[in-house]
Amino acid sequence: MSVISFRVPKVLTARSRAWSRRQVSILVDVVVGVLSVAMIALMLAFPGHESAPFHLMFLVVAMAYGFRIWPVIPTVTATVVITFLGGWLMIAHASEGQLARAELAEIPLMPAVLLAMVWHARRRMSAVEQMEQMTARQLAAVDREREFFRDASHAIRTPVTIARGHLELVAARDLDVEMASDLDIALRQLERMSMLSNRLLAVARLDARTDLNKHPVYLGELVRELTDNWLVAFDRDWRIEIEPTGVIMLDPDWIAMAVDALIENALHFTTDGAVVTVSCRMSDTRCTVAVADSGPGIPAEDLPHVFDRFWHRMPPNGPMGSGLGLSMAKAAAIAHGGSLSARNSSSGGAVFELVLPAARQSLRLTSR
Repeated sequence: MSVISFRVPKVLTARSRAWSRRQVSILVDVVVGVLSVAMIALMLAFPGHESAPFHLMFLVVAMAYGFRIWPVIPTVTATVVITFLGGWLMIAHASEGQLARAELAEIPLMPAVLLAMVWHARRRMSAVEQMEQMTARQLAAVDREREFFRDASHAIRTPVTIARGHLELVAARDLDVEMASDLDIALRQLERMSMLSNRLLAVARLDARTDLNKHPVYLGELVRELTDNWLVAFDRDWRIEIEPTGVIMLDPDWIAMAVDALIENALHFTTDGAVVTVSCRMSDTRCTVAVADSGPGIPAEDLPHVFDRFWHRMPPNGPMGSGLGLSMAKAAAIAHGGSLSARNSSSGGAVFELVLPAARQSLRLTSR
C-alpha cells in the first residue's frame, strides 16, 4: 500500500479522538486542582483580602465547566469542599477582625451562583444530546429510504426488462385487433414501470451525493434538442424561446432528465392544441429554463407539495404520473447549486423555473 493511498482506520481515529478528550479532561482537572490550592494559599497568606481569591476559585471552576462537564456528585462535592475551606478561613479571619463581616455574604452566594450555572449547563447538554439522537434517527431514516429507492429500482428493472422482451416478441406476430390493443396497454404500463425504476435510481443517486459529471455545455442548445424530441410526439401549440447561453458547467444527463420532467408535467396537464412554452435565457450570474403551460394551473393548497416525492396532482386527461419526476428535477437543480420553483402565471396555467448558476467560462465550444 502506498503512502499516498494509506488511510487511518476509522476505529483507530475514534480511539485517538477519545484519548485526546481524556487527556484534555485530565489536564482540566489538574489545572482546577492546582489553582484552587493556590487560591487557598493566597487566602492564608493575605488575611483581610480573602474575597478576591475566593471569587477566583469559583471562577476557575465555572470556566473549566466550559471544557469539561463533571458528573453531578463530583461537582457538588468539589463545590462543598472549596466553599468549606474558603468559608472557614473567611469566618476565622472575620472573627479576628481581619476581614469585614459584610464579606461573609459571599460564602453562600458564590456556590449558589456556581450551582445555578451548572444546572443550566447540564440542561443545555441534555438538550444537545436529545437533538443529536433525533438527528441520528433522521439520518438513519434517510439512509433506509435511500437504500429502499436503490434496491427497489434494481428489483423492478430486471423483471420489467424480461417481461417487455417477451411481450415485444409476441407483438411481432400477427394478432387480432383486440389482442394487439391489450398488448399495447401492457407494454405502455411496463414502460411506466421502467421509467419509475429509472427515477427511483436517479433519486437515490442524488440523495447519496453522487458526484456530477460536469463539463462545458451550451444549455440553450441542450434545451432546444430536448424540446424537439417532444415536438414530434405531442400536438401542442409549442412556443420555443431559446436565447444563446454560452458555455456553462453542468451534468447534461441530469439536467436533461430535469427538463424532460418539466415538459412531461406540462403535457400531462394540457390537451391537444394547448399552449406549452419552453424558454431559456441567461443573465450575468444564472441561466433560467422555464416551462409554462395554458392548463388549469396549480391550486394554492397544492403549491407547497408539488415537489414532494410520490405526491400527485390528478391530470385532467391522461395517466397519473409517477410522483417522482418533479422531485427528481428539484434534486438535480439543488445538486448543481441551483433551484426549481413553481407558480401560476397571470394568464392561467403553471410555470416551472429551473435556475442554474452560470459562471462565465473561458472555454468556447464549436456551435453545432
